[in-house]
Parts: sequence; C-alpha cells; structure tokens
Amino acid sequence: APSTRAKMMLAPSARAMIGAMIAPLALHLIAATTLAAPPVALPGCREACGNVTVPYPFGIGHGCFREGFNLTCDETTQPPRLFAGDNNAAWVQVVAASLDGTLRINTRMVNFSLSENPEKFNRTWSAGGLRTAGRVTVSAKRNRFVALGCNLVASLVDDAGRFVSVCAAYCSEAHGPGRVSDASCSGVGCCQTPVPRPGFSSYGIQINDLAQIRVRPNDSSRYGAVFVADRDWFGEKGLVLQLDYSAEPQRIADSTVVPTVLEWSLDMNRDKDMFRLPDGLPTDPGRCISANSIVVYNDDENQRPRCNCSKGYEGNPYIADGCQDIDECQSPGVYPCPQGTCINMPGTYRCSSTKKSFSRLPDIAERTRIFSLEELEQATNKFDHNRILGGGGHGTVYKGILSDQSIVAIKKSKIVVQREINQFINEVVILSQTNHRNVVKLFGCCLETEVPLLVYEFISNGTLSFHLHGQSDNPLSWKDRLRIALETARAIAYLHSAASISVYHRDIKCENILLTDTLTSKVSDFGASRSIAIDETGILTAVQGTYGYLDPEYYYTSRLTEKSDVYSFGVILAELLTRVTPVFSSHSLEGTSLASHFVSFIRDNRLLDILDTQIVEEGGAEDAEVVARLVEACLSLKGEERPTMRQVETTLEDVQNSKFHFNSQITSVNQNAMSDQLYKGSKGSEGTRLYSLEKEFIQSSEIPR
Repeated sequence: APSTRAKMMLAPSARAMIGAMIAPLALHLIAATTLAAPPVALPGCREACGNVTVPYPFGIGHGCFREGFNLTCDETTQPPRLFAGDNNAAWVQVVAASLDGTLRINTRMVNFSLSENPEKFNRTWSAGGLRTAGRVTVSAKRNRFVALGCNLVASLVDDAGRFVSVCAAYCSEAHGPGRVSDASCSGVGCCQTPVPRPGFSSYGIQINDLAQIRVRPNDSSRYGAVFVADRDWFGEKGLVLQLDYSAEPQRIADSTVVPTVLEWSLDMNRDKDMFRLPDGLPTDPGRCISANSIVVYNDDENQRPRCNCSKGYEGNPYIADGCQDIDECQSPGVYPCPQGTCINMPGTYRCSSTKKSFSRLPDIAERTRIFSLEELEQATNKFDHNRILGGGGHGTVYKGILSDQSIVAIKKSKIVVQREINQFINEVVILSQTNHRNVVKLFGCCLETEVPLLVYEFISNGTLSFHLHGQSDNPLSWKDRLRIALETARAIAYLHSAASISVYHRDIKCENILLTDTLTSKVSDFGASRSIAIDETGILTAVQGTYGYLDPEYYYTSRLTEKSDVYSFGVILAELLTRVTPVFSSHSLEGTSLASHFVSFIRDNRLLDILDTQIVEEGGAEDAEVVARLVEACLSLKGEERPTMRQVETTLEDVQNSKFHFNSQITSVNQNAMSDQLYKGSKGSEGTRLYSLEKEFIQSSEIPR
C-alpha cells in the first residue's frame, strides 16, 4: 500500500494543505477491503490438525517447528487428533495450542489401591513426552491438584524430593465413600490444593494413609486417585466427578480424561534469534522476530519471555511479518466512531468528524510555519529513538535539527483518534495567538501525517519536576525557585487576563514547566486548555487534569474557572517549598496529597517541619513563610476565596524584591478587598474536609491526561 505521504499532495497554501489532508481519508474509505487473515504457521506448513490450530513455534513435520515444539497429527481417527511427545508410548493429546503461552492437554488420573500397602505409595504424574523438552510447565494459575478417596494424604513432590503441595481427604463411618457433602472438594472424600509456583512438567506423587486409619476389606474406599486438572473445568465438573467416583472408583479413574493447562515459553539465550533486544530506552521492552511485536514475561519468578503483537496488530509474533494491522473499522462495536467516519490506519484507527475539524485553522499559515514531513524526518533522523526527549501516554517529543542548524522540539502523537486531533487544533489555536516570554513558542506544524506534528522552540534543561524530584546534581536554590515561581505566575496571569482571549490551562503541573539553560520558566502543553470569552467567568466541561494538582471544586462541579489554575499553581508552590511530590506515601501515610498535608502543617504552625532544609540554610525561611501563606490561600476549597493569578504574581514580586513583610502580607495579596479569612481560615473542620475531599478524588476513577 502507498505510504501516507505518497497519498497526499500538498498545495502551496495552508488552506489547500488542510483540504488535501482530508481528501485522501475519503479515498482510503472507498479503497478499504477486509484484511487477509494473518499467518499462523511457517510458510508451507500445516496450520491445523483436525479442529486444533497449530501456531509456530509448534509445528507438524520437518522444518515446521522449533526444537522442543514438535507435534504429531494422527489422521487414523476422525477428526484427526494432535499429539505431543517423542514416541507413541509417551504421546499426550493436545486439544489447544495458543499464542497466549498456554497449551491445553488431556491427561489421566493416577489411581491406586490402598489395600496394597496402607502406609505409603509413590507414583509419578507428568505431561507425557513434553517433560523432556524443557519448554513447558504446569500452569500454577490455571490448575488444581486434586485427590479422590478416603483417609489419605496426597502430596506433590518436586525433583529434589521436597513437598510442594499437600491435601488430605477423610471419610468416617458415618460419611462412607458414597456420601459427598458438597461440591467444594474441601476434605470429605475429596481434597484440592493449588499447584505450586513455578510449575514443573512432572511431579512425584506420594500417598500416605491418614493417621493409619484402616479401610474395610472389599470396600470401595480402598481406592484413591490423584490428578492435576484445569481449575475452571474442575469447578464445573467436580461434583459429578465426585459422585461418579464414589460409586465406581476404578472405572472412573481408568476412563476419565482430565484437561490440564500447561504454560510454554522460549528462552532468551537458547532462542536468541527470535528476539530483537531493546535499544536501551526504558520505554522499549524489545520485540520479537516480527515487526510490530513486543516481549512480555510470564508472571512467575523465572520471568520467562514470550511474544505478543503490539496494540492494534494481531497474528503470530514468532513469524517474520506475522503481526498484521487490525482493521478496527470492521468491528464498530469494539472500536466505535459515534460522531464520525472510521478510518483504519497502521496499528490504530481514527474517527473523521463529519464537521471536518480542520476548518478551525483557515489562517494557520499566517501565524505559524508549515513544515514538510520530509523536513522533519531529516531533522530527527527519521524519528530515531536516540532523539527522544521525553513523552507520555499521548505522544513522544523528539529533538530536531533543521537545515539552518536551529534546534527544535517536535511532538508526535502516539494515538490517532479524534480527541488527539482536537487537542492538536486546540494547541495550535492557543499558541498561535500567544506571545509571552514564559510560554513555550510554537514555530509551526506539519499537516502531512494522520495526526499533525507540532514544532516548538527547544527548551534544553528539562522540566521543573526533574529538578525538584529527579536526580539533578545541582538542586535549585531558593532564589531560583522563587524566580521560577514568579515567571510561571506571570505566564498564567497573562493567559487568564492579558491575552486576546482568556485561556485556562487546565493541566498546570511541574512536568509542564520547562526550564532553559538559564533556568527561565516556560509553560507548555496546551492540549487540554480551554479558551473562553474575556468576560466569561467559567465553563462546564468534562474533568481533565492530573492527580495531586486537580482543583477539588472543579472535580466535583465540572465547572472550570481561572481559580482552577490557581489551585494547581498552589500545589507547585508547595512543591517548591518542600521538594515533596504532589501525591506521596510514607511509613504512616499512603496516597496522601501534598495539598492537604501542606495546609494542615501551616494551620498547625509547623512549617519548619515540612520546609526543605536547603531553604532554611540559604536564609529564606522568612520569605518562605509568606509564600506558604500564599499557598494556603491558593489551596482554599472554595474557588472564590482563592486569589487571582495577578494577585499571586504581585505577591511573589514583592517577596522577590524584599518588599514583602509578614505583617503586610494580607494587604499585598488582597488588593481587591479580600477578607482576612483568605489566609487565616479555620484550623478545624475546613482542614479536615480538605484532606478528605482530596483523598476521595485522588482515589477515585482515573482522570484523563
């Protein structure tokens, strides 16, 4: 299929570019066809035996399987049956082989007669010939070890002779072998216990007479049987099996087929040709031989590797090009587009709005530069992993070097859905109309990709969060922290009241404050921001924000106001004073918000107990006390009692210029006749209520972004 770029012809003007970007999406819909089923086996190899699919690394016949995964199809029966094992005597029937790392087989009960020797019996349970391959183990999560019989102790024993799982079954004269008390198999005529972790492919089985209770001659209770069974199967069939066994133990033991679930995996050394190691980045888990695949590990202490197709792809990750794109548009019930048309894309899909969202950008070229995809690919060495600056769930930011040697930051979205398009539009609209030295500059965008790329000025010194909570070798001084706070407050105040439109950022946090080489503050990430008329005081909107920074009043009412940003900024000030993260745990507090914790310390006159000692050492304790009272005001539960960002800015200016004295703090902040309660508050119920509300919404359902 032609690439996205080959399908798009961009006209010289931005308006034509946007039109050209929309047009091929319609062509894509017309040309869309049902994707071919992804391959299961190696080329030229059988993909099934009877009704059982055989995915590689399993295989039937020479050259079709990986060492240790050979299977045999017995076609003398109808339907044909699939077996694993090296010889006929050791064959075990395979009823399902899955790429999720499980193998379902049929096994038999190990039965015995207690009349032979009532003191001890030794047997072996194994997964047939698979035990010699070293590739499979019994699934500890999916199976139960079960014993049927009377007055016995059944034990699983590992290769070293250690007991790893034990259960006991008892029958009294009153119960008798024919009496089954319930379906729980809880110890009367039947017992069950978990299979140990990690599982093995075979176990020794030891049977002991329970307390040397002698069985009656010729009684059916002299028989016993043990087996390893699929937990779900036994939960459904267990009661009937107990009843049947109590009536005819020997016949049931000899004739019952028991399903058992095994787990299979590869070995990172033995099968190293199947893996592509990670490139060293923490976000790269490595991949398997197929493109669009990832390495995952079985949930056991051995951390055995398996392969999965990446999200948006399906097929066999153990085959080259085995993971193929899912056409999400063929499953509207799973991948809905309630307000637009579904467009399939590699690894994902997008919903094209019937209103064509890009009409909001008719004059984008007048305010920002339009970059070509080729230009940005050259700038990032085709979006090389080594150029990644950072990112999160929404996208990745790359360092780019343009042809004129200027350095930029390029944001590339990970997810292609309408929401990402809307956030792109939102950010372009806001930043193209914003001009402030403490707001990151948008240089331009590229409209050739499915989700347009954004090109920003390059900010070289990371985030404020890194400098406060990371491993920075040079902790920020109190003087720098105070200046960063003031610059950030100026930027937010500008957005609220001085720009051509009012902008509520909605995600003010330390990660969204970038620092230059000179530690100049730059507010970034306006994807969630909202623009409103200059005379409006708030809007109702879906709640978005980040744990620890989110305004409780906004969370509970869905009403976004400028005071929501004030609350978030108050949390940042608290971080600057304490170097404590917004949500933290300690030996006595779990999942506590810094906001509630900080306010309680201030109202108990215990600022020094939470203040960063570096501030005290630098002689900033008096200024910090004033800022702390400002934090208390910003974190008020009621938005109307919080200062405006302009008032916050003025207060921080006075602190920086040493004009602010503790006795005059209320006058400086309360320029608009705000009451003394802004700082004093009530030390009792209000603080407790703040803590409980904060805790409630922090522990509530996940908030977007």
